Amino acid sequence: MGIGQQFIKATNSDMPQNAGREQGLQQPYLEVLYDGKSELVQIPEPDFLDDVEGSFLELIELRSSVRQYSGEEMTLKQLSLLLWCTQGVKMVTDRTVRNVPSAGGRHAFETYLLIRNVEGITPGVYRFLAIEHLLVKVGGEEMMNEIASRGCTQPIVQTASVVFFWAAQVDRMTWRFGERGYRYLMIDAGHICQNLYLTAGAIKFGACAIGAFDDNAMNEILGLDGENAFVLYGASVGK
Repeated sequence: MGIGQQFIKATNSDMPQNAGREQGLQQPYLEVLYDGKSELVQIPEPDFLDDVEGSFLELIELRSSVRQYSGEEMTLKQLSLLLWCTQGVKMVTDRTVRNVPSAGGRHAFETYLLIRNVEGITPGVYRFLAIEHLLVKVGGEEMMNEIASRGCTQPIVQTASVVFFWAAQVDRMTWRFGERGYRYLMIDAGHICQNLYLTAGAIKFGACAIGAFDDNAMNEILGLDGENAFVLYGASVGK
């Protein structure tokens, strides 16, 4: 039996799931905390974003992966819109309610951004604080270049205005669903990336999903342990 078949069998609903909630464990944080000393970057609040007009049917029909970019700068409002439509938080209770579906409302992803060409933002690596709708700086150009040279060497990482990387926080999902939560992580990643494609298309930008990267290198560069937190998916965006 191959590893893929083992995974499907082990996460079958008939198998013991060992969910943290059932073991009386405390619910994980809804967002990865930051030290309070890192540089924060303000981006336009959702209430101040411009509405986007257009044909929804045309948007669906024209959706495609775009790998060639003009080098035109992305505005702060455009970046804010992409973040709002992919991981924007509409309500916080004992969980977050966001603009994408998630199994059990767990929303177990953190968004890392490799920013090269966005209005007013120094190139580098940032993390989206979805609840606050802010960016926190993770690293500078050295980290950004390390990602492009070791973590993900595809040419689109070098030419896009911004590259999204979604890192799974495993306990946020398995606390509710146990081992089956690993299936839901993969499903949720698809929801997020599709929203990115459609939002990028609506503002006349192109997007391309990224599934091919060096897992170990990406996790090491971003300071993730590769087991409890790891990069699962990514996508480039450019004009």
